[in-house]
Amino acid sequence: MRDIIVIGGGVVGLASSWWLLEAGHRVTLVERAPEPGLGASYANGGQLSYRYVSPLADAGVPLKALRWMFQDAGPLRFQPRLDAHQWRWLLAFLAHCRAGINRRTTARLLALGELSRQSLAQLDDVVPPQRYGWREAGKLVVYRTPRTFDAAAARANGGQVLRAADCVRREPALAVVEGELVGGIYNAGEAVADCHAFCGALFERIAAHPRCAGIVQAQVTRIDADGGRVTGLQTTAGPLQADAYVLAAGVQSRALAATAHVDLPLYPLKGYSLTAPIRPGDVAPSVSVTDFERKVLYARIGDTLRVAAMVDLVGEDPRIDPRRLDGLVRQVRATMPRAADYARIAPWAGLRPATPSGTPILGATRYPNLWLNVGHGGLGFTFACGSARVLADLVSGRAAPIALDGLTLR
Repeated sequence: MRDIIVIGGGVVGLASSWWLLEAGHRVTLVERAPEPGLGASYANGGQLSYRYVSPLADAGVPLKALRWMFQDAGPLRFQPRLDAHQWRWLLAFLAHCRAGINRRTTARLLALGELSRQSLAQLDDVVPPQRYGWREAGKLVVYRTPRTFDAAAARANGGQVLRAADCVRREPALAVVEGELVGGIYNAGEAVADCHAFCGALFERIAAHPRCAGIVQAQVTRIDADGGRVTGLQTTAGPLQADAYVLAAGVQSRALAATAHVDLPLYPLKGYSLTAPIRPGDVAPSVSVTDFERKVLYARIGDTLRVAAMVDLVGEDPRIDPRRLDGLVRQVRATMPRAADYARIAPWAGLRPATPSGTPILGATRYPNLWLNVGHGGLGFTFACGSARVLADLVSGRAAPIALDGLTLR
């Protein structure tokens, strides 16, 4: 048994804490916010898409991005900054925008996704699915152009290939845009859930665990290292020490790692979401829907509709851009005009820590007692339990349950 400090109380840090506790370690959780899951975990898209994990970096994306940047509701917005890290990240991202690299990355993420699906199911007795609105909704990815649809159909990975009329039969909420669709890919078994509610429920179980050494509400300001090991943390609540440390602090992970001279290739991708109540008589989707070309996700979570979209490369700016929000609202109203009460929308924006390749970074660093679980981008909820299981095995000296090629800092 080791004393371990986990930095970060989002879904990834919480899952890491639980799996480490269950592996026999004593865990202290450090989170700067007054409650868990208030960062990128708070109002994300809610889709648990284990079979649809295609990374953003792909062939053709750079040219598409030039067109998207002139659209208020375009999937991507780039704001150049006098920031060398932004340009390094962007150049690395562009280097990954090749079909062959995308296929290899997707294969890695599919393996992690399947592990995550199995691992989340193992928590059913710990955190009952009804506590966080889990529902096996199935996932329908719809396409608006023949070229993208044909390419998707050729690599459907066991998904059901549907024409436009079949998509509407599968999900009647798409009836208004049937004429704009070419087809879709449907995968049964995919789920939706409320990530913030999951964080709250799991946090309760962590705090009550017999090996939980405590919850510290504080901001970590520095990681101290000496003699080839991490020796402690400086926090706003005073110094903390343990045998080992896990960094799972979302977008703050890069700056914290830098204090120990560990360079993490992370950049915040700001995403937006809308949550609107569903009234009696509304035609809300029961299936989880992704509008592929527009990069907009629709998920019914309980009695609300959650819509998530957009990638803004604007630095660590969490503010909601009114133009982006207005553009998204117009797009949602045009696609599913009768799905929810859009007069009562709750908007949100969050910073998702992403690597250029789209794969998270798991495992060891240059220090034998500093471990990473970072860089999940927009798939933190999807990958949290699988990543935590990998981490706990590695920290405990066991082999990882999946191949880690492309998923480590090296």
